[in-house]
Amino acid sequence: MKNKLSLNKKCSLFTMIHVKALPGTPYYQGNFETILDQAMKEASIYKNANVDGIIIENMHDAPYLKNIVGHEISTAMAVIGREIKKETKLPVGIQILAGANQAALSAALAGGLDFIRAEGFVFAHVADEGIIESCAGKLLRFRKQMEATHIAIWADIKKKHSSHAITADVSIAETAHAAEFFGADALIVTGTETGKEADLHDLLDAKQASKLPVIIGSGITDQNLNKYKAHADALIVGSWIKKDSNWKNEPDPHKLKILLEKWHNN
Repeated sequence: MKNKLSLNKKCSLFTMIHVKALPGTPYYQGNFETILDQAMKEASIYKNANVDGIIIENMHDAPYLKNIVGHEISTAMAVIGREIKKETKLPVGIQILAGANQAALSAALAGGLDFIRAEGFVFAHVADEGIIESCAGKLLRFRKQMEATHIAIWADIKKKHSSHAITADVSIAETAHAAEFFGADALIVTGTETGKEADLHDLLDAKQASKLPVIIGSGITDQNLNKYKAHADALIVGSWIKKDSNWKNEPDPHKLKILLEKWHNN
């Protein structure tokens, strides 16, 4: 059995591939090979930039289904993930929106990937798609049944694009502690929406409350890179390194170069 991905550096840098709209979704353009080619092009850019890992996500599939997305989505993501893993030899993770964590785990196993990014691991929250209930119990049992315990679960806590009013009396530190107790392998702290930076105090509180690696999952730019790098175990950057800092666009090689120069020089 393989071992789980270990974040053994002081801080690691992961980049995002926002996979184009997949078959069956409203904005699908009718050609899966084009989707795969674009994902592979971006993966090559990131590999050549010497990032530490890549995460793939089906963010163009809006509006998202909740929890169950269909075999067409998990199959497509498995194929894309496997090709990226084979080509780059980097750690590769996967997220399938919205809250389709079992589908992501299935795709990760078929694709030979290293981890999933899971929404709603502990405590419920209200997202665009409705109420996302906690999934830790079902997800870890599913992982065990598939003999996929080598695939790590990176759990979002107090996740972006969500209302946490129903758990307003539960701090991010308590959420981090609960996620660790329920078996997460790493924690992800974000801002309130895509491209928005996280509260540094949330990062520090999560690290103090848990022994798990804590990762910043949104809002990383060239200007705030060092602030988070000094404390986080990993950073995930997606929007800022795209053209016009828009996640919908292709990577901007110039902005990626700026970010990586700051990364390696500090």
